[in-house]
Amino acid sequence: MKTTVATPQADQAPSTAKGFNVGSIFRQDLGQIPVAIALILMALYFNATTNDLFLSARNLSNLTLQSCVIATIGLGSIMVLLLGEIDLSLAVVANLCGAVTCIMSVFHHFPWWAAILAGLAAGFGIGLINGLIVAFLRVPSFIVTLAASLGYQGLLLHILLPNTTLIITDPNLKGIAANYLPDYLGLGLPILGIALYAGYIILTRVRRLRQGLAVPPLWQTGVNLGVTIALVALVLWQFESYFGVPIMTMLVLAMIALFWVLMRFTTFGQHVYAIGGNAEASRRAGINVNVIRVLIFGLASMLAAAGGIFLSSRSADADVAVSPTLLLQAIAAAVIGGVSLFGGRGSVWAVVMGTLVIEGLENGLNLKSSGDDTKFMVEGAVLILAVIVDALLRRRSTAAGR
Repeated sequence: MKTTVATPQADQAPSTAKGFNVGSIFRQDLGQIPVAIALILMALYFNATTNDLFLSARNLSNLTLQSCVIATIGLGSIMVLLLGEIDLSLAVVANLCGAVTCIMSVFHHFPWWAAILAGLAAGFGIGLINGLIVAFLRVPSFIVTLAASLGYQGLLLHILLPNTTLIITDPNLKGIAANYLPDYLGLGLPILGIALYAGYIILTRVRRLRQGLAVPPLWQTGVNLGVTIALVALVLWQFESYFGVPIMTMLVLAMIALFWVLMRFTTFGQHVYAIGGNAEASRRAGINVNVIRVLIFGLASMLAAAGGIFLSSRSADADVAVSPTLLLQAIAAAVIGGVSLFGGRGSVWAVVMGTLVIEGLENGLNLKSSGDDTKFMVEGAVLILAVIVDALLRRRSTAAGR
């Protein structure tokens, strides 16, 4: 019997509205529009209350560099969340694999690229171990990764003994976070990306209309494109007013684009969404659920390793101290961006908006000299609001039979 696999819910369009009114707007799946509007309002507020410091070229450049680590680890969190699982070891894995890269470079004199590959391979191997236990031994991912985070923290301490930090000496490793793209690449690559994105949106809409399939309202497509182009133009203008586009920022965007292609256009990605939506139905449809779970945990930890390498490059060292908020911020970035905690819904691009909200709040509050008490309360309120919205959307989808 022939079976089919559902396409990712993040890319399923609502029916075309027959008329335009306020009620129809709130009945649609607005995607990233509410988060984008909230981000714009937040930026305008902080800029007005910090004497135009928030949107200054220097602060935006620093903000994007600060966001790279959370965005990369958050991307790994998204991969696991799409399955309806969770990985609590990603922050520790990031520090551990950053330390592996530094050790390979400093003590074993690996060239910079080989040291990076060693760190990424370590992350992938760690994720495979976690995934094997979750998939084949049927131990809840919460327990497995919680225990793993403790074990990897001990391993991090062990491999750096007797030191607590290890200074990076290779200028190429430090240059990942310190250097900027030449103007022709810093401007050309984002413009090319926007052009490809706009072409994809338009061609997809035309194709679905010709096939008689549902499409979003035209105003929603226009707003999505307009907001995206406006944000990119603003950021590029500010970057070019400073030193240019940071290399690390472009690397993170390239990784997100790569994983978007993987999840949107491949059978593997469709299977991930299907498993997150209904694992048992996916198994009966012939999908190898266990293998995909193992691979996703491997990819998530490899992305965390990339985040750890970025972190080490930015601080120019490997450190045994793991930020107590790094994991929570990464998961929060995914949820605020619209990825469901229950699996099967969301896009990898969600991490961009989510990270900018998280880091933007912290950066703006720092510029206002707010204390940690205020920062924690505000970030907690934003996160609980995102979780409530996720629960309401899931309830609405269940009631509608989707």
